[in-house]
Amino acid sequence: MRERLPQASFTGLGGSQMEAAGQLRVVKAEDVAVMGLTEILRHIPHIYASYRRLVGSIRRDRPDIAVLIDFPDVNFRLAKHLRRAGVPVVWFVSPQLWAWKRRRLRWVQQRVDKMLVIFPFEEIFYRQRGVDAEFVGHPLSGSAVMTMSRMDYAEQFRLDPEKTWIALLPGSRWKEIRANLPALHELAMSDLISSSAAYTTFDGDTTRQPSNPAAHTRYEFLLPVASTINTVALQKYIGELNAEHLKYFGPEASTLRLTLVPNAAEALFHARASVVASGTATVLAAIVGNPFVVVYRVSALTFALAKKLVEYPEELNAKPDLHGNLPVSMVNLIAQQRLIPELLQGDFTAANVASALTPLLIDGPERERQICGLSEVRRRLVPEEGAEETANASPIARVADAVVRLLSTVHHA
Repeated sequence: MRERLPQASFTGLGGSQMEAAGQLRVVKAEDVAVMGLTEILRHIPHIYASYRRLVGSIRRDRPDIAVLIDFPDVNFRLAKHLRRAGVPVVWFVSPQLWAWKRRRLRWVQQRVDKMLVIFPFEEIFYRQRGVDAEFVGHPLSGSAVMTMSRMDYAEQFRLDPEKTWIALLPGSRWKEIRANLPALHELAMSDLISSSAAYTTFDGDTTRQPSNPAAHTRYEFLLPVASTINTVALQKYIGELNAEHLKYFGPEASTLRLTLVPNAAEALFHARASVVASGTATVLAAIVGNPFVVVYRVSALTFALAKKLVEYPEELNAKPDLHGNLPVSMVNLIAQQRLIPELLQGDFTAANVASALTPLLIDGPERERQICGLSEVRRRLVPEEGAEETANASPIARVADAVVRLLSTVHHA
């Protein structure tokens, strides 16, 4: 936006990177980014004061245009105040109204001038319901260009290039880590134990086990650490899982090493296949082109409520499985087929993951089917532009262009 409108000023709610880019922050994002019921209750006075300050700035300064990004619980209310002040509203990254809380659609119809969406089916959903929507592409598309060789990557993270690498992505929040990582840890442990058993010998008198069972495993496991997760705390938690598994697997458990790496895209690029918790990381895996299995576990109550409340529109063509579960992976929704195996709740066990993952590790029809399907998903994540000058534009550039177009229309009127 600064490149297109050098004289413009920017205010509102934002993070430190927005401030560095020139935004005058009325409210700091980090001051209101509170999660957890008790934490929210404790911070309600501060959060409400920040919100009122933001609304006050809208009334006082009356911006020429507002760009709301994601954050539906706050932005729906802000959109109401912006509409009352006569400020045009652009919303980038749609709330998932096509999945649930469909009643909020009327708020979009009443308060939003332009909805900029990141999935192709969202544009169809909104336009069929009278909302001016534009598919700009997914922000991650085009971001997974890798240059580091396998040998360099192996050297940097002390990996064995002769082994098969599997990436494990349990989530970017601690709640997800604690729900998903134990089964993935057990998956890695099962390979360690089977390898130890294979190299254990008995000479009729003495059983001899390998001094380092991990040296004989076929696989190495990469665990990308999200920026929201403290690496030291994660290492401590993995140590706790190792100690817990000592009870069941014996001393071999202490030798298990999950290699922590900082970049998920790089890990997915170099891994043979991966296991990914449902969320944005599944889209990243599709963009990289890495075959994977989707897993997820939430509380029984949350899962039951989701099954009751989530209802996809007909144009999504999403069918339930034999257990009555609708697809949860965004990749399967974009593909409009169950391209990626989904293991949810009680089906998410180390044994089931191993069974679903095995065909993806070897050259064969299942791996080839996924690779071809992921290629089609990547194609769908980029708009089919007619104009040559916008065909290679990034999603963020398309957002900026849409904002400028609306702004010029308003000023012309």
